[in-house]
Amino acid sequence: MTLLNSSNNLPWDLILQAMASCHSLIKMDGKLNGDPLDLKMFAGTGWELQEYIAKMVEDGPSITCTIAKPEFKAGQVPKEGIIILHQFPFSSTVQRMSVITQVIGESDLTVFMKGAPEMVIHYCKSDTVPDNFCKQLDFYTKQGFRVIGLAYRSLQKEGLPLISDLEREVVESNLTFLGLLILENRLKPETSSVLKELSAANIRTVMVTGDNLQTAVTVGKNSGMIPDNSEIILLEACEPENDLPASLTWKYMDEEQVDGNPSKPTESKINIDGGWIINPTAHGNFHFVLTGRSYQVISQYFYNVLPKILLNGTIFARMIPKQKSNLIEELQKLDYFVGMCGDGANDCGALKISHAGISLSELEASVASPFTSKIPNIQCVPILIKEGRNTLVTTISVFKFTTMSVLIGLTCTAYLFWKKTLLGNYQYLIQDVSINIPVALTLCLNGPAPKLSPYRPPGQLLSPPLLLSIAMHLMFTVIVQRIAFFLLLQQPWYNETDVFSACLPLNHSIENVTIREHRYSENFITTTMNLLVGFNLIILVFVFSKGRPFRQRLYTNYILTCLLILQVTIYVFLLFADIEAMYTVLELVCTPYYWRVDIFIMMVVLFIVSYLGEEWFIENRKTMALDKENI
Repeated sequence: MTLLNSSNNLPWDLILQAMASCHSLIKMDGKLNGDPLDLKMFAGTGWELQEYIAKMVEDGPSITCTIAKPEFKAGQVPKEGIIILHQFPFSSTVQRMSVITQVIGESDLTVFMKGAPEMVIHYCKSDTVPDNFCKQLDFYTKQGFRVIGLAYRSLQKEGLPLISDLEREVVESNLTFLGLLILENRLKPETSSVLKELSAANIRTVMVTGDNLQTAVTVGKNSGMIPDNSEIILLEACEPENDLPASLTWKYMDEEQVDGNPSKPTESKINIDGGWIINPTAHGNFHFVLTGRSYQVISQYFYNVLPKILLNGTIFARMIPKQKSNLIEELQKLDYFVGMCGDGANDCGALKISHAGISLSELEASVASPFTSKIPNIQCVPILIKEGRNTLVTTISVFKFTTMSVLIGLTCTAYLFWKKTLLGNYQYLIQDVSINIPVALTLCLNGPAPKLSPYRPPGQLLSPPLLLSIAMHLMFTVIVQRIAFFLLLQQPWYNETDVFSACLPLNHSIENVTIREHRYSENFITTTMNLLVGFNLIILVFVFSKGRPFRQRLYTNYILTCLLILQVTIYVFLLFADIEAMYTVLELVCTPYYWRVDIFIMMVVLFIVSYLGEEWFIENRKTMALDKENI
């Protein structure tokens, strides 16, 4: 076995020819574009791509093709380059691709195939496949390497039909096995921390890939997706064959022993009729791994156990696009909210059908995905979840405040109708200008919480927690306004006609005071209710703008914080200031100082009760569990 290292110049041989030509790269605006693995493979050759016009036969039609030429850094190469005449593109269904090439200066053609090793050897002559193929494949995949099989064959140019008329099945036959291309796909440094953050937030992660199963398992263990103390159970399903029915078996994937010989796996039949057989020593700390072929058989013949497999399945390898989409649909049937993160054309269907698809590239996947990340790693996943939860909670908060603003106004109007009066125009105006409009513009400025919460916010506007919150605060509003209303009617200075003498000294005679006719909205009830409504709205702004656990704390929203301080200052000033001109403009009347203190005390009590009710009752996990979408 010969080992070639990409850090050195590769010698001119069939391996180099395959790496330089068997890919699907294209050159646009002077930059190579294509699959990341193809880009890495081609970069290791030190060659470059150029457009080329060739003729297969003299006086025949010209075809535009690509030519791969060695650059200066590629070292001494005895040939000018390789013409890529035709390409049979890669498909996840067939798990391979092939090209027809011609070395410049030679008459014969060469076919190169690249793909999944276990698929490539099916098209190779058996005597060209080494006896230790499986052992070598396991050796590299268990280390987490990406392993690609290479094969080739020679074609005599004479007597061949046009390249475009060649059938793929004919070209991809009687190949000679060339070797294994080993690519080290290192785990990105932020991957483990992101997976740990998602796990701490009770967000389950599943790997769905087209790669080799053993490679996927190794990556899953190295990343922390599969903990070290977990049992890994391999599920294998076979279709009916001859007189044998479809079968489903499981076995443990154990580590190799010290002497290099694999330990004998434990294997057992799954009793479909009698129930699900699980090893009693596992105690639920196990992970199912399976291939796309087994998944397809289970979906077709053992659909009744598929939900149980999905609940504990962690690695799904060698999955084709259709199987990826089907897997997401089945998880959604189990009431999972499924997010998908992918970067290739094979992920387009799954990205589109998932609740939140995130494309890590700006190529094909970005077309089907609703989100495209500028960060080329899974670090974007918790960011999107945090932003989404923050947006949802902010929407609910604005909805609750808007609803309560209307209900508070209706309650106030009901009490005012009782006495056949209404708030003045300027009183409504100051509520809108100083509270409602600024709050609507600034309540949404809180950023997302820095840490993911282990539970979700309510998934819909009309959820039980939201309705309970509105009902609770409406009850508090009705009680406070009712208490203030009837206490006001019992005050000795209350008068529906004489509304200007409440602040006069007791021994002061009103005969020496010129009293003007009061306007419709100038009375003790509107003055009291206007202050109650204003303070009530400010309290709800504070209560509904709380940060944890899905948003940043209130003080990080500097504009809203300053606005709340200003609003409280304005209404405290309106409550305790004795300015005749202000009273006249705002259609207010003066009330005794002790009554103003009573109003202030009622508002303090309302603030405490509202805040504690929202914090201890509405935000309680048992209350939120009433919404099944939040579990």
